[in-house]
Amino acid sequence: MKAARIHKFGGPEVIVVEDVPRPIPGPNEIVVRVMAAGVGPWDALIRDGKSEVSPQPPLTLGSDLSGIVEELGPGVSGFQKGDEIYGVTNPQFCGANAEFAIASAAMVAPKPKLLSHIEAASAPVVAVTAWQMLFDYGQAKRNQAVLILGAAGNVGAYAVQLAAKTGLNITAVAKSNDISYVQSLGAETVVDDHGRRFEDAVGSVDLVLDMVGGEMRDRAARLLKPGGSLVSVVSNEPIPTTANVRSLFFYVEVTTERLNRISQLFDQQELAPKVGTVLPLTDIRIAHEMLGGAPHDRGKIVLEVVR
Repeated sequence: MKAARIHKFGGPEVIVVEDVPRPIPGPNEIVVRVMAAGVGPWDALIRDGKSEVSPQPPLTLGSDLSGIVEELGPGVSGFQKGDEIYGVTNPQFCGANAEFAIASAAMVAPKPKLLSHIEAASAPVVAVTAWQMLFDYGQAKRNQAVLILGAAGNVGAYAVQLAAKTGLNITAVAKSNDISYVQSLGAETVVDDHGRRFEDAVGSVDLVLDMVGGEMRDRAARLLKPGGSLVSVVSNEPIPTTANVRSLFFYVEVTTERLNRISQLFDQQELAPKVGTVLPLTDIRIAHEMLGGAPHDRGKIVLEVVR
């Protein structure tokens, strides 16, 4: 089978698409015939050797996937051969950019019925991250005020949709050419991150969702009400603010239960996937160049493995 692999750390040029043996599932694992696989910033960290969760090379890149169950390992229940599933491969976030992949059965779920494999492969990590930011860590409740930094990004777009569905009062920060897009996701107020200061557009808030970090995160933290929370997926440094607010950083935990919740929202059309550029597996170097700043469509980069 074909797989996109690295044999040493480095830039996109270290990625090779090569033939490797088809994987054999272990206990509580399934073999997935991969139809599509997502590409995200964490893949670049793994490729560069900067990830704290990934093994050493040689390894197959990729975590997000959507496909068809091909084989079940010992102890797997709830799935059978031929099921359409989506999710991630494993806690090390590798192995998905291939024609067949091993996935932990506890990290996949039935594919949303209304989504294509390409759409489904775009969602698991970013959609679950947004869910955890809002509900598991931010403990968001209807009518609370939330400030979302980086609202047009892949996680931010889901965070805005989920916040709007929950009935939060949203102030979002995005680039000027993304303002109408973020408004279409459900944000009442969207502030240009290089224009008017967001402090002038919003009063105190109950929750800050941070996908940006740095000085913008620190400014946002000063707007938190007593007892408020700042949840970040980019910075684990302490925030320079008062002691009566919470600052949280976490790594996403994709589980069958969380994916099932996300699937229900997709199938009820209360959540929409955000697919960007779609490329064949053989163009994975181009996908990684896009992660590094090369032009690409807004939304998640996805590899179409089977056409």
